[in-house]
Amino acid sequence: MGRRKLEMKRIEDKHSRQVTFSKRRLGLNNKARQLSVLCDVDVAVVVFSSCGNLYEYCSGSTESVDAMVSRYHKSCPQPEERPTQDTGISTRFKTCNELLQSVKRVDEEGKDVSMSDMTELEKELNAALMHTRSRKTQLMMERVSSLREQEKILSDENKELNRQLQVASAVNQYCSRPPQKLRALPLFKD
Repeated sequence: MGRRKLEMKRIEDKHSRQVTFSKRRLGLNNKARQLSVLCDVDVAVVVFSSCGNLYEYCSGSTESVDAMVSRYHKSCPQPEERPTQDTGISTRFKTCNELLQSVKRVDEEGKDVSMSDMTELEKELNAALMHTRSRKTQLMMERVSSLREQEKILSDENKELNRQLQVASAVNQYCSRPPQKLRALPLFKD
């Protein structure tokens, strides 16, 4: 008989959750080791439990997770850092998903969260919102500027085409006149 499909949701029983965490953490480390051996790659796994305990695994040519993390930071572009207007403190803008996961994690943990943590999270959300709005405004202004440049170019082309049309019309009008009869001027009077 096969296994039933496990529904992906938080395990409510604390003991069952801890057992599942331990088993899956070991399975994750096993898979990381297998990936490292089979594909000859460096692998690092960092896991924080709900209690805040750190579990790490590192394989490959590197000696520690710290070396892997520093290697990761060197290879990735650093996110923008800008001072917030209220505090002047420089913060790293998280993605929307990271912020939502932070809020969800705080909600799921169910433990008391200090007012300063909630205030800090609110500041991060406000800073991310301000950053998003400023970026949106910047993109809109760039788009308006490019459209104005295109408008100017098209207007200049339109003026040139109108000028060419007037010249062509004048030439056409001159060429389409019926030829005038030439009269002989009397040189001698009778």
